Amino acid sequence: MWRWVTLVFPKGRIVMKPYALISVFNKTGIVEFARELVALGWDILSSGGTANRLRSSCVEVRDVADLVGGGAILGHRVVTLSREIHAGLLARHTPEDEAEMEKLGLSYIDLVCVDMYPLEDEINRPDATRESVIEKTDIGGPTMLSSGAKGRRIVICDPADRMRIINWLKAGKPNEDAFINELCAKADGCVAAYRLLSARYHSQGAINGMVGTQVCACKYGENPWQKPAGLYSIGSKDLMAIEKFELVEGTAPSFINWTDVDRMLQTMTHIAAAFDANRHAVPYISLGVKHGNPCGADWESREECSLACMVDGDLRAIFGGFVMVNYPIDEALATVLLSHSMSNGGRRLLDGIVAPGFSEDAIAYLKRKGDKCRLLANPALANLYLDSSTRFRLVRGNFLAQPNYTFVLDLNKLTRHGDCTREQENDVLLAWAIGSTSNSNTITLVKNGMLIGNGVGQQDRVGAAKLALQRACDAGHDVHGAVAYSDSFFPFPDGPTVLAEAGIKVIMASSGSIKDKEVQAACAKLGVTLLMIPDSEGRGFFGH
Repeated sequence: MWRWVTLVFPKGRIVMKPYALISVFNKTGIVEFARELVALGWDILSSGGTANRLRSSCVEVRDVADLVGGGAILGHRVVTLSREIHAGLLARHTPEDEAEMEKLGLSYIDLVCVDMYPLEDEINRPDATRESVIEKTDIGGPTMLSSGAKGRRIVICDPADRMRIINWLKAGKPNEDAFINELCAKADGCVAAYRLLSARYHSQGAINGMVGTQVCACKYGENPWQKPAGLYSIGSKDLMAIEKFELVEGTAPSFINWTDVDRMLQTMTHIAAAFDANRHAVPYISLGVKHGNPCGADWESREECSLACMVDGDLRAIFGGFVMVNYPIDEALATVLLSHSMSNGGRRLLDGIVAPGFSEDAIAYLKRKGDKCRLLANPALANLYLDSSTRFRLVRGNFLAQPNYTFVLDLNKLTRHGDCTREQENDVLLAWAIGSTSNSNTITLVKNGMLIGNGVGQQDRVGAAKLALQRACDAGHDVHGAVAYSDSFFPFPDGPTVLAEAGIKVIMASSGSIKDKEVQAACAKLGVTLLMIPDSEGRGFFGH
């Protein structure tokens, strides 16, 4: 049986030598970490592939088998699941536990460094089976992390923490209680997320949820009295996950800023997907929003033109708004953002700008008094793609879950009642992407590749049409010849009539109303081309 290891110094002082249990699936950097521990006077306990890797790199290792009285059994399914290991992790530093550990000939384990089999990777494999998922479900790793957390040990579940802990040990363990508590909480969260993966898979989604780690604190939520508030990471590998947007200038984003970024990503990626699917190319895209709903949008082959047209979409609404583009911002483009269509040398105030990157000159030019203009960078914006992750929403006492909005309009699948030009089709693509990612009910107006009016969040479709026309006229646009998109069918001909009488020439909507024939007849009589897609396939409700 394994006994205490002691060091006896010349003056007779006996010092206990600490043990670190290391068992990792991803062995990148583990040798360097173990060497650092050994240099600090630790003994290493390990087994299997981790022990072999350490030994092959001349790191002395004590095998788990020496402690538990035997090697791995049942095809390596049981290795560290033993009372000796968990006694070492759970024993308290009390006279009673110390006496019992000494009587049993067991040592405390002061550090456990564990990662787990990549269960998510196995679940996501196209040819994964229940049996293969079970085989890749780690039991020993989560159990050791849980025991280490309960025993208030140094628990490492994240490779990024390894050198941080080495530095902490070298510094003499400052703020030990708070530091250990942080590590143990992180380990519990890691185990919870891992077990949730398994539960979700085996229940086929009947059990669901999420475990997150705060990565950004917000001053408050939507209102000053809603606090605390923050942004939480769920460990997404998505390159456009919100946490991967770097703040390069300005004060920390607010709760509403983060929701705006999320909404802008939905609209931007749908614009890109629509043009990629139908025109086989993604143009330069400029988008301006107020509280998540687009108030300006444009696509062009030149960045300057796209930005200027986006700004001109609604000069009143864009003031204090948030902007997102899929191209880097230099000083010339920054000047367009703040100065275009401004009189007497004034500068436009924006709450934030999101881009793949910013030049230093652009950052200096865009900087706002009080750092109130947030500049957020993410290179992934240069290659936009849709988000396919499940969407969750809390409701009182419960939460809702649904697949993400990933429908992409295919012009070839539209039923056409009348003709339209290629340019009008392009306007339809932009109007669809904007309207289907705005708060429904929505009517969206686009002309010459530019958003000119967005009537969002209305209780009836006639009201949405009138609002879109009013916003376009208030912004100084001529709506004659524009296209309109409706995020669902028209229940009566009154909505299309309002649009047609204002000069709209092409309307896209879904079909499915018992009045479809009347709507079609009204459009034909008014000289309006009507493009339709079944409501069950292409309805664009969003953001309820």
